[in-house]
Amino acid sequence: MMRIFKHRIQVLIGLLTVTGVLLIFIQSSIGKEKKQMETATLGTGCFWCSEAIFNSLKGVIKAEPGYSGGTTDNPTYEEVCTGTTGHAEVVRITFDPQIISYKQLLEVFWLIHDPTTLNRQGADHGTQYRSVIFYQSEEQRKISEESKKEIEMSKVWSNPIVTQIVPFRKFYPAESYHHDYFIRNPKQPYCQIVINPKLQKFREHFKALLKN
Repeated sequence: MMRIFKHRIQVLIGLLTVTGVLLIFIQSSIGKEKKQMETATLGTGCFWCSEAIFNSLKGVIKAEPGYSGGTTDNPTYEEVCTGTTGHAEVVRITFDPQIISYKQLLEVFWLIHDPTTLNRQGADHGTQYRSVIFYQSEEQRKISEESKKEIEMSKVWSNPIVTQIVPFRKFYPAESYHHDYFIRNPKQPYCQIVINPKLQKFREHFKALLKN
C-alpha cells in the first residue's frame, strides 16, 4: 500500500514539474512575441489618410492617429489645428519587424505624401501638416537618414525634401472619432476626393505589401 502511495506521489510530482516547465515556456514565448513588436511615428499631413494606408500593410498591427512633436500636453484636435501647439498630425504604427521592416514603412512614407512642401499637404496648410519622422532609437535614426538619402538620389521628387527627422518624445492619441475615419466615413467628401484616390494609387504601387 505504501509503495503504491509513493508511486502516486512521484507521478504527481512529475506532472507538476512538466506543467511548470510548460507554463514557463508559454510565458517566455508570449514575452518574446511582445518584444518583437516595434513602433514607428510618422507625419504625412492629415492622419485620416495615413492611418488608412498603413493599416493596409502586412505586418502592421495597428496604425493609430494622434499628435506628436509639440509642447502642449494632451492637445485637442481644435488646438492642434490652430498651429500653436507645435504638434504634428501623426500615426503611431505598431508593426512586426519579422513581416515588414522599418525601412519598408519609410519606403511607403516617402511616396504617399509630398515631402518637398514645407508645412503643407495639398490644400492643408500649417505646421501640424508637416512631413516628419520621429525616430525612437539610434537605429531608426540611421535608417531614416539613409532612406532619405536614397529617395533624394532616386529623383522621385524633383524639389528638395524638407522632411524633419527628429527624436520622438511623446505621442498623444487623437480623439475617438478620428480613429478608422476612412472606414467609418467612406462617403464623406474629403474621403472621396482626397483619401480614396491616394489609397488606390498606393494599393497599385505596393501590391506585394498589402494584407490579404
